[in-house]
Amino acid sequence: MQTITNWLEVEKQHDSGVYNKHDVVIVRGKGAHVWDSEGNEYIDCVGGYGVANLGHSNPAVVEAVKKQAETLMVLPQTLPNDKRAEFYAALTGILPKELRRVFPCNSGTEANEAAIKFAMMATGKRKFVAAMRGFSGRTLGSVALTYEPKYREPFGPYGHEVVFVPYNNVEALREAVDTNTAAVFLEPVQGEGGVRPATPEFLQAARQVTQERGALLILDEIQTGMGRTGKRWGFEHFGVVPDIVTMAKALGGGVPIGAAVMTEAVANAMPKGGHGGTFGGNPLAMAAGVAAIRYLEDTRLWERAAELGPWFMEELRQIDSPKVREVRGLGLMVGMELKEKSAPYITQLEREHHVLTLAAGPTVIRFLPPLVISKEDLERVVEAVRAVLSGNPKD
Repeated sequence: MQTITNWLEVEKQHDSGVYNKHDVVIVRGKGAHVWDSEGNEYIDCVGGYGVANLGHSNPAVVEAVKKQAETLMVLPQTLPNDKRAEFYAALTGILPKELRRVFPCNSGTEANEAAIKFAMMATGKRKFVAAMRGFSGRTLGSVALTYEPKYREPFGPYGHEVVFVPYNNVEALREAVDTNTAAVFLEPVQGEGGVRPATPEFLQAARQVTQERGALLILDEIQTGMGRTGKRWGFEHFGVVPDIVTMAKALGGGVPIGAAVMTEAVANAMPKGGHGGTFGGNPLAMAAGVAAIRYLEDTRLWERAAELGPWFMEELRQIDSPKVREVRGLGLMVGMELKEKSAPYITQLEREHHVLTLAAGPTVIRFLPPLVISKEDLERVVEAVRAVLSGNPKD
């Protein structure tokens, strides 16, 4: 086997090409920092697109995965397992009592696919209401609920109707939901759509109108869950309980995992064999999930997000730049909207200041740091943003 010396070139040569690649090769991570193949250290405000809430290589998760890998890694859901049962108990233990049935899977888009099918079976309907700028995934079922035309339109038509309404527009939502609606599908904070929090009135109206018209409320907590917004789950800010909540990303502490958690009535509507998956609920992911939930509970990291997030946003707002339109977010899910394209500034932050950030639409710089990040690191991030906004962006 040949010795590889240029990892970046090899990856670009064989990759499918669907991603725009950075020009660094990241080889190691710890806490809120990552290192590239040249030994350069970065403050990570990408956080695996919201996966690394507990920090990279979280010791509790690492130990749980090591132990489980030596015990049992793969087992189908037809065979009960101790770790799967432990995961179910741990997860439902931090959710409202109404949400007690779990369908485990491997990713966020899989969780949303499951939610779509469970909603169809529970209601007998095939119409969904989603939000403009919403993002639900890119597999064929969930991409129909994703608003961005470049993700959605090339792959239609779909087997279910989707009506999009303006986010936070209560009147439009009420008008769109009718007796043919299977479910309203919303994010408590839109991530890819620009880091836009819901208003309490909007989510409360969604809960009310779905109950009035025989539809379900599905909340996508894939990016907002596991402490990101300053509470365990984003919906806790709004005083609503959905019929189905989908989750993934940080749920496994870095190990691929997803879940759709639902009420008893919704779960009972799906016939045996109506949905499934080979790897969902595998003992390795379940062990990681148990460790992640326990670590979150032991450290109460959502309280750290609730404290650092508003402070961080206020520090960003204090940057005196005519290029900034708005800073918004919830907890440590933060977006800085510019009056111009954000991509050059994101690149400059990486190359000149070793701060990793990501986009949320064409003009928003998004910050999703691990919740273990220090205040000192966030101060360095603010100074880096101030520096790049003070000059002209570089390609």
